[in-house]
Amino acid sequence: MPASTEELIRALYEAPPDGFVAGRAAAVAEARRAGDKETAKRLAALRKPTVAAWLVNLLALRRPELIDELVELATALRSAQRGLHGEKLRELSTQRRRVVSALVNAAQRLAVEDDPALRTVKLPMAEVEATLTAALAEPEIAEQVRGGRLVRAVTYAGFGEVPRPRLRLVTAEDPPEPAAEEAEPVSSIADERKRRAAGKARQERAERRRELERELTAARAADTRARTRLERAEAAERDAGHAVDEIEEQLAELERQRIVAQAELSRRKLARRSAERDASAARRQVGDVEAAIEDLDADEPDH
Repeated sequence: MPASTEELIRALYEAPPDGFVAGRAAAVAEARRAGDKETAKRLAALRKPTVAAWLVNLLALRRPELIDELVELATALRSAQRGLHGEKLRELSTQRRRVVSALVNAAQRLAVEDDPALRTVKLPMAEVEATLTAALAEPEIAEQVRGGRLVRAVTYAGFGEVPRPRLRLVTAEDPPEPAAEEAEPVSSIADERKRRAAGKARQERAERRRELERELTAARAADTRARTRLERAEAAERDAGHAVDEIEEQLAELERQRIVAQAELSRRKLARRSAERDASAARRQVGDVEAAIEDLDADEPDH
């Protein structure tokens, strides 16, 4: 795609969302007039960003060094989590909160600098914070943020890589736990009670493990169902967003046609008035000539 088109796309996502649809329609029309169908198709496919997404895009496009700092911190966090470095992880978590807060404030300042009227408007900074936090947890989201073309805010349910416990299903076929070396014959009731208590404790632990395995299976099934519902809801939301964008494009095109028609009407009114003046002047000239002829005939002597 030509560099000028890339700059145009950047400008669309850098500008406030309320002018996105009109700007996109104008860009598509210009590309079509130039005969560049591929560029027109690419531009028409662009999605209008929400206000929260625009704030993140503004930050990524105007202060990319801050997003780079965020990505570097995300890498360090993942490394600390994989290595289970508790002290380092606590230090980085504190830094994470500080960096995200600084980026949220920077995005708000950029928006107000772009439009001072936004100083009195409640902006969706919580959604901006959620998106930046998600970027810390997911490299793919971080790359989307860095691209500066988000169309909606992003959320993340957890944070980072969490080690999963290694659970094993205990069955009747499992071999018994290794027995301790055979002890001397029990000679007291107290020793026998201790032995029975230890056996009972092992049995309770095995039962608790089986219970946890059942809970884990149910939780994973619920997670799968929830993810499926989320995917369907996101798909429905995307479809609705496309429908809104298409209607906005049609409205923009109708507005353009109305402006063109009004201009043509004004031009035709001026032409009619000019024609009326010319017709009036012609009628006066005809009357003057006819009167002159009548005067000439009246002055002619009789023979």
